[in-house]
Amino acid sequence: MADREADIFDACRSGNIAQVEKLYQINPDIIHAADYKGFTPLILAVYNNHPEIADFLLQKGAKIESGDVAGNTALMGVCFRGYKEIAEKLIDAGADVNQRNESGATALTFAATFGHLQIAELLLQKGADIDIRDARGKSPLDHAIIQENSAMIDLIIRYANAAK
Repeated sequence: MADREADIFDACRSGNIAQVEKLYQINPDIIHAADYKGFTPLILAVYNNHPEIADFLLQKGAKIESGDVAGNTALMGVCFRGYKEIAEKLIDAGADVNQRNESGATALTFAATFGHLQIAELLLQKGADIDIRDARGKSPLDHAIIQENSAMIDLIIRYANAAK
């Protein structure tokens, strides 16, 4: 991996927007780089809660649908971590709320599993499919039940009933 690629990954992890902008000026294609785990600058920026860098990358055309080696996208990462503001940015920028990773999980699966109720509601408002099952045959509702998260269970059931 080229030094500049390593530099952009470090800058996105640490929140160094000035370095990200500088590296982009040198080579605009650097925003599409991926490290050995498949992490892109966007994935690293959002996973580490750096909305300013996410904004910059999205404005410059970062590929929002790119996933790491397991197929986890930037949206899935923020649903795992619980960053609602960034989830909204990604969805507004066109992230597919029903994109699946290699295990069949969606962003809603992550929000339900890790108890991020506000993000789950946002995803549902934006058309997340409650019936998509992961590779183990589990739906987001199943994951909420496993976690014994009554608020999440109620939310998903409310959306399921509204869809009928």
